[in-house]
Amino acid sequence: MDSDVPVRQSMAHWLQLSSLELLVGIADHGSLSAGARAVGMAQSNASRALKTLERRLGYALVARKTSGSTLTAEGVLTVQWAREALAGLNAFAVGVRSLAEHGQTELEFAASMTVAEYLAPSWIGQLHEQLPSVTPRMRIMNSHDVIQAVELEQLGFGFVETPHLPSALQSREVFRDEMLIVVAPSHPWAARKHPVTLEELQETALIEREEGSGTRAFLDSLATAERAKPIAEFNSNATIGQLVAGGMGPAVLSQLAVESQIKQGTLVEVPFAGPALMRKLCAIWRKERVLNPNERTLLEIAISAR
Repeated sequence: MDSDVPVRQSMAHWLQLSSLELLVGIADHGSLSAGARAVGMAQSNASRALKTLERRLGYALVARKTSGSTLTAEGVLTVQWAREALAGLNAFAVGVRSLAEHGQTELEFAASMTVAEYLAPSWIGQLHEQLPSVTPRMRIMNSHDVIQAVELEQLGFGFVETPHLPSALQSREVFRDEMLIVVAPSHPWAARKHPVTLEELQETALIEREEGSGTRAFLDSLATAERAKPIAEFNSNATIGQLVAGGMGPAVLSQLAVESQIKQGTLVEVPFAGPALMRKLCAIWRKERVLNPNERTLLEIAISAR
């Protein structure tokens, strides 16, 4: 294939980033039309852009078939380089933006309920000591909503307690949280001599957090069979703890949420027949994003507080 512009000439004069994004889109989605849709390009424009890129590089990138588009051997290598180039440019853009925002006075982040109630207040206090000019703004939501907000770039940074994280997100463990089975002192399980098995736990109706919460997702991840329908669902750990203490039924909650009631005797911890029910609480952000200095400071505070 003849090249109308030598590759050795500065690519800045002719290479368009949209063409590289299109090429990566074709590789990811298996066809020119799907790749064009992924990058928001009309198919007619995409076809022209691909042909122009091939002509200027001097070799074919895609073998076009009725069943879809397949990368040539040269195309596979070029896609790899394109990904690296796009990632580098994105890191450059995010990095210079983070430097420009170094003096920002607000730090907005999201936190799941357990993190927000029991961990974030002390983190925020330490942040204020280190960066008194920064005003933290914490948005409290369940883990599903935190993930969605970060994925959609509505927020850049958040903390979650779910075991299931999308591949597009970077994560860093900030706390290891033990989940406890708790009942009222009057509940039959309070006096039982044998630990509760996983089979019993998943067959027992519990007072649970709402769908989308990290606590609910953790219980679902443990189950080896369909779990019993909850007695009731609430979006507050404190409410569930009070209802358990009142005799409504058992629950599985973070140790952070129930340790004071266990010490007071209003809740009883029931042993579990198996390894401790441990889960990771994590900070999350998009993989291509570079945390700004204030976010990095908050993350370092959370990690050091473990």
